[in-house]
Amino acid sequence: MFEKILIANRGEIALRIQRACREMGIKTVVVHSEADREAKYVKLADESVCIGPAASNLSYLNVPALIAAAEVTDAQAIHPGYGFLSENADFAERVEQSGFVFIGPRPETIRLMGDKVSAKNAMIASGVPCVPGSEGALSDDPAEITKAARKIGFPIIIKASGGGGGRGMRVVHTEAALINSVNMTKAEAQAAFGNPTVYMEKFLEHPRHIEIQILADEHGHAIYLGERDCSMQRRHQKVIEEAPAPGITEAQRKKIGESCAAACRKIGYRGAGTFEFLYENGGFYFIEMNTRVQVEHPVTELITGVDIVQEQIRVAAGEKLRYTQKQIQLRGHAMECRINAEDPFTFVPSPGKIESYHPAGGPGIRIDSHIYQGYTVPSHYDSMVAKLISYGDTRDQAMARMRVALSEMAITGIKTNIPLHQELMVDAAFRVGGTPIHYLEERLSQMKKS
Repeated sequence: MFEKILIANRGEIALRIQRACREMGIKTVVVHSEADREAKYVKLADESVCIGPAASNLSYLNVPALIAAAEVTDAQAIHPGYGFLSENADFAERVEQSGFVFIGPRPETIRLMGDKVSAKNAMIASGVPCVPGSEGALSDDPAEITKAARKIGFPIIIKASGGGGGRGMRVVHTEAALINSVNMTKAEAQAAFGNPTVYMEKFLEHPRHIEIQILADEHGHAIYLGERDCSMQRRHQKVIEEAPAPGITEAQRKKIGESCAAACRKIGYRGAGTFEFLYENGGFYFIEMNTRVQVEHPVTELITGVDIVQEQIRVAAGEKLRYTQKQIQLRGHAMECRINAEDPFTFVPSPGKIESYHPAGGPGIRIDSHIYQGYTVPSHYDSMVAKLISYGDTRDQAMARMRVALSEMAITGIKTNIPLHQELMVDAAFRVGGTPIHYLEERLSQMKKS
């Protein structure tokens, strides 16, 4: 096992990784920008290194500074968390070339799954169900593009191969708009990702977003830890996540979970990962794989009892998975609300000093957060300041506990989206469960009109 790990991230995930390390008796090195000098996890670290100014490209995305920090502190491994460089194959390669262990998949696996065309081809070869679409990247021939679209059937969606975070996508409803839409998406993809490659898929009109959490080691073992429903989204950004997903049967869970675990074994996957699917009319359709720990991993931890971050570390150290599939039993229900420093209805960011902070508590409540009274939320990074997680024996109990927790949680000095979460917890459709991915945006649109 490692004696010292460098955490190449910030915010709540830096604290979450640090806590896992401390529990395992592993020393931590925390890197930070000048803007994060007063962060809680910096104060709690065994060692901390300032790696640059507030701007991400000069600090958390500064690969030479991160490698140098690992070298001067004699760290043995680097945990990338999520976001920033966590799915950057070049960074993972540089980490390993510099003599450190990257706590995540191998660079070649990240590359394979980071390109949506190669990822989809790998999944088709592994037997994972995919959205009907073009066979690989679209050609430059309008006739071939039109032929492919007719075969799939409108509406279709054009996607950038190197895209992510909701960017590089365009829905096309008619053949007349097809070629122009493809050309525009190619130009956007080149400008945003440096890769003009695009592909085409059937556009599902009312899908849910359901993902499968997996763990795999380098000894050929892979297991799945059930599914999460992440359909409550705004602009492709998740707002509420829950596990297990409402309405998914044990037979469905087993079938899709086993196909994901088999795919991991086939591609030689190592570490934690998530297969993301669109789910509609009983069918699962693969869209992408996240080769890192997810923001929403706590809901899976609560219903399985598995510490996903610790398992990441153990697998990276060369250990075998400590669980077999038979040992994974789903118990109860968990929900997570992402608490952001933003206006709850206009979504304008609200950085600044937290004047008072009263975290929620009570049975079945977990808070993953790095904030404290007097902490200044910087304007340079993602607006999420906390994850409020509830657990109950049933979905209704988890939701009731979340309603109570949201009413108790108080953050002043900045605006947060707590009022939005309070509204959603009493929303009739959400209480029933199984809302599609467009539900929240449609509801917000109706609220604006009224």
